[in-house]
Amino acid sequence: MESSLPDLEAILLVGGQGTRLRPLTLGTPKPLLPTAGVPFLAHQLARARSFGVRRIVFATSYKASMFEPVFGDGAALGLELVYMTEEEPLGTGGAIRNAAQGLTAGPADPVLVLNGDILSGHDIGDQVRRHVAREAAVTLHLTEVDDPTRFGCVPTDDEDRVTAFLEKTPTPVTNRINAGCYVFTRSVIDTIPAGEVVSVERQTFPGLIASGELVLGYPDRTYWLDVGTPAAFVRGSRDLVLGRLASPALPGPAGEFLTLPGARVSAEAKVTGGTAVGARAVVEAGASVAGSVLGDDCVIGEGASVTDSVVGRGAHVRSGTVLRDAVIGDRAVVGPGNELLAGSRVWPGVELPECAVRFSSDV
Repeated sequence: MESSLPDLEAILLVGGQGTRLRPLTLGTPKPLLPTAGVPFLAHQLARARSFGVRRIVFATSYKASMFEPVFGDGAALGLELVYMTEEEPLGTGGAIRNAAQGLTAGPADPVLVLNGDILSGHDIGDQVRRHVAREAAVTLHLTEVDDPTRFGCVPTDDEDRVTAFLEKTPTPVTNRINAGCYVFTRSVIDTIPAGEVVSVERQTFPGLIASGELVLGYPDRTYWLDVGTPAAFVRGSRDLVLGRLASPALPGPAGEFLTLPGARVSAEAKVTGGTAVGARAVVEAGASVAGSVLGDDCVIGEGASVTDSVVGRGAHVRSGTVLRDAVIGDRAVVGPGNELLAGSRVWPGVELPECAVRFSSDV
């Protein structure tokens, strides 16, 4: 049972450009991409609220003006939302310091910091309580991965004290990595230089460790996913729809597929594997869709096959086309008989004629 943490405040880092997810992020910030039927952040916000978080400061930068129209003041979510914008990107530490202007927490209070591109099933409440009990400067959620070279490698001692922070090292000493959820003591945030570009991974955390401050690890082996690539984004949506990670924001029961209002799936189509079918989207007879994300108003034509792919808003995948591990941008048209595999990406508004390609990485 998730336990409440009254009056806990959080900072949500949502300033990144999401370049690895292009073309999906050309017009929409990564945290707002539709994921299992709702904007990605809706899952994070609902989960934070379930642990007692009631006030969240958004640290925005890229397309900053798009967040408030989606979430407003947070009242509909049972939250108070505040928006702080970096005029120039300030790095992770600079973003946290800038967003701290919107906090009301006192110097000794814990402040939760969440990255806006992570899905996690760990116990936030337990992480915060452990931070407070140990009187740590910062407590880092840690998880284990098969390839730690792509992440911040975080060795700890027998009492979970972090002994080093090795950002993207080619020779990791452990497979335990920074999972992107932190609990800071508010006074520690205030030591980050204001208005400067600062990396918590390369500067703040190593500096605290070197000065003898307690940087605590919170190791955990529950569900965790960085949704920074198209394949991971599709997997995250799929896992939420299938119920592999529970989310209070899921707009329907978990199952093989999720349909939003106005969607039409032919009785002669097959939709499986945690597919999310957007509002007013159409899946025609004979089509097969597995483990994919279908945007609002898109059309999957008769006999088309779509697997582990994203089809953007208003896009049209015509009859007989095969998509596998592909990204189709908003309003793009893929003519009949095409075959796009293994990381293919079609930019928004592009029209591919009939049988134009059997494979393309970028069109």
